[in-house]
Amino acid sequence: MRVNKELSVIVAQAIEKAQAVGALPQFALPEVAIERPRDLSHGDYASPVALRLARLARMAPMKIAEVIVAHLERPSFLADVSVAAPGFINFRLTTACLQQVVEEILTAGMDYGRIHLGDGKKAQVECVSANPTGPIHIGRTRGGVMGDTLARALRAAGYDVTLEYYYNDAGRQITLLGETTKIRYQQLCGQNVELGADHYRGQYIIDIARELYEKHGDSLLGKPVSFFADYAKDRISAMQKESLRRINIVFDVYYREQSLYESGRVWQALEELEKRGYVYRKDNAVWFRSTAFGDEKDRVLVKSTGEPTYRMPDIAYHWHKAQRGFDLVVDIFGPDHHATAPQVLMGVQALGYRTDFVRTVLHQIVTLIKDGQEVKMSTRAGTFVALDDLLDEVGADPIRYFMISRSGNSPIEFDVNLAIEQSDKNPVYYIQNAHVRCAGIFRRWAEVGKDPNADQNADLSLLTNEHELAFLRKAMELPDVIELMVTQLEPHHIAFYAYELASLFHPTYENCRVLHSEVPESLQLARLRFYRAAKMLFARVLDLMGMSAPEVM
Repeated sequence: MRVNKELSVIVAQAIEKAQAVGALPQFALPEVAIERPRDLSHGDYASPVALRLARLARMAPMKIAEVIVAHLERPSFLADVSVAAPGFINFRLTTACLQQVVEEILTAGMDYGRIHLGDGKKAQVECVSANPTGPIHIGRTRGGVMGDTLARALRAAGYDVTLEYYYNDAGRQITLLGETTKIRYQQLCGQNVELGADHYRGQYIIDIARELYEKHGDSLLGKPVSFFADYAKDRISAMQKESLRRINIVFDVYYREQSLYESGRVWQALEELEKRGYVYRKDNAVWFRSTAFGDEKDRVLVKSTGEPTYRMPDIAYHWHKAQRGFDLVVDIFGPDHHATAPQVLMGVQALGYRTDFVRTVLHQIVTLIKDGQEVKMSTRAGTFVALDDLLDEVGADPIRYFMISRSGNSPIEFDVNLAIEQSDKNPVYYIQNAHVRCAGIFRRWAEVGKDPNADQNADLSLLTNEHELAFLRKAMELPDVIELMVTQLEPHHIAFYAYELASLFHPTYENCRVLHSEVPESLQLARLRFYRAAKMLFARVLDLMGMSAPEVM
């Protein structure tokens, strides 16, 4: 049950009743907001609606609030409704309402918190989209974890979600990759050739060239650069997929930029833009009239050499997204896309499609800190920290958590030492240890020979400890957190929630024992049921973050 939604309806009905009998004047009813008070002494929920109606009703907010309360039909889950200055309506839940959350969690299982905002709708989330020119590094990982976490939230909100990776497997960078690989291969064959300033210098290129040399000797020396480019990008793409799989990110679709050329979509898009009058030629280049859509200047789509700029295939790709029937498209990019992303959408508008279904989420950089020092990263120079190396050192769960531990608008300092620390200072350990503690209760229950299902008919009315009830209040918030993530496209809310939930759990664990000689059997069973629900809730929250729920640590 989403109490806040029900309260919103109940308050709206009370206002309409008051209007019907003349206690309030007639006015169009705005949305009734229901909030969580910062100070729980004010209640479990509060509505500022009376403050917002003061001008419409031409009445004092306190008076409006009193009228609303007088016409309010009180459901059984409310223990108290009161008015507080300067005009808030405060609601307090019954203890029984909180206690029943235990069974709601256990009944819903891993669907607990599901909402229905996206029922019947299709969503696509595009993230990572790193060039297949090198291993995934930690900077690209942030967008991947954000995207995968948002995809999980969207599914929990009812959307049919496609998680998509756009491979930039065409253009100048692929040519450079082919040249670099061939030069490294030639060097292994004993030829005196050197890399140019623009070539890639990572060890991974040498490893790929060595694979070719060990399989074929010097028989490939006559092969063109394109052969080496195709081999290298396929090998790197496979490496990238495996790296992402290790961090629990598996894409539904890998969309190749090259396919836009193979299918002709790039040139079809350009032709359509020209038909619509949004393309002109100047200095042997093809220009897009992006100023018609508010851009500060027009942009080049095809260079004088005949090579498309990155905007052209990106416009064609998003044109195809519009044609694929998504109700929502989420593009997750790094900070370097803040100017170019709007230009691509201008192209889609010029092609005759609305773009309000496309939401662009930009994230800031990740700085890796180890032993108090920043680790420098550069893909081309080969000095980056690969995701695989970080996975080997700290594991997937800390990486996933820290990548969403702050708003995407804020840069992240990833502290390797903290990520591997086995203490409550590490939020990953702190959260997962809550699940471990729950699992430990059930292990000990079994060790003393007790019936594992003894809590099936437990008397939940015995759950009256303030710690238990505080935890259950927080448990009720999960649907709201999912809604916030989906509407704001901000995955950090689940990380904050998980930590807050754990901070309420650990004092509960210390104060509300199960297997203790002074705890009556009936209360033991009620608490066992409580911890069964807590264990399920932590498993659900960890899964929404793409993290594991360990039984032991």
